[in-house]
Amino acid sequence: MISGPHRRVDGEMSTAQSNWSKPFRVLAQVGRVLTGRQMAGRNLTVFDDDVFIVSYPRSGNTWTRFLIGNLISQADPITFANIESQIPEIYFNPDRIMRRLPRPRILKSHECFQPRYKRVIYIVRDPRDVVVSNYHHNLKAGSIPDHYPMDEFVPRFLDAEFDKPFGSWADNVASWIYLREHDQGFLLLRYEGMKTNPTGELARIARFLERCSFRHVETGPERLARAIELSSPDRMRLLERQQAHKWVVTRNTRRDMPFVRTAVVGGWKSTLTPAAVARIEATWGELMARLGYELTTMRGDGASTRETAPTAAKPV
Repeated sequence: MISGPHRRVDGEMSTAQSNWSKPFRVLAQVGRVLTGRQMAGRNLTVFDDDVFIVSYPRSGNTWTRFLIGNLISQADPITFANIESQIPEIYFNPDRIMRRLPRPRILKSHECFQPRYKRVIYIVRDPRDVVVSNYHHNLKAGSIPDHYPMDEFVPRFLDAEFDKPFGSWADNVASWIYLREHDQGFLLLRYEGMKTNPTGELARIARFLERCSFRHVETGPERLARAIELSSPDRMRLLERQQAHKWVVTRNTRRDMPFVRTAVVGGWKSTLTPAAVARIEATWGELMARLGYELTTMRGDGASTRETAPTAAKPV
């Protein structure tokens, strides 16, 4: 058994090593910046005219990028082969590359509240559907094995085990809702509303873009219909089959599982067990109700707690 003094020496050596390593980490960081290899991400250079599409992972961000890109770019429809050059995610390119993009830029992010983002389109989705989509996404990525029990995945999802940089669903959503919901530079979209009324919601997005950094965005019936058709789940699935090897998100994942799945609302009802639903609602029910999501958990007296609260923010 190691005596107390030896443990103190070991601890002091560990502290010394840690202190010595800090300057090297700083130098490495400086080197990446000076050589242009610094990845964007949270180190992104943000311009005043940037517009960010933000959401918790698996909440409809990629579909929204397709919709917006296909609306504002008639000559070059969005595909998985060109999406990262048209409306890129901030995590895959060095900041020097991102700075060269034509302005105004539209960028994808999954960050919790970021005060540097002055113009934000935020997408929220029912967390019960988000957990199902995340489950299949992690199967595709190889993060969990086939046939992994959903009831074991749910508590890990609630703890943000698979998306720690972005917090939990509630951390992410609440950080934006509570700090920005009345801001004129903030547009809240519900995935469910976009599925029910894609034409109306896409028109809202266009009006928001015009108030931000973009000149007139054409929103005639034919223009909206074309953007929606080019962004349909069927077309996205076809493009994925043809281009999955070209897209950074799917390039190194399983080919026998799609990235674009059913894209339906309420799929959790046929997938999650009552115990899993109860656990999600017990953890996030207050925020879910505030956002207008119906709670279905039963109280101890057998009565339903089913309720729908007013939507969190008036649409911009």
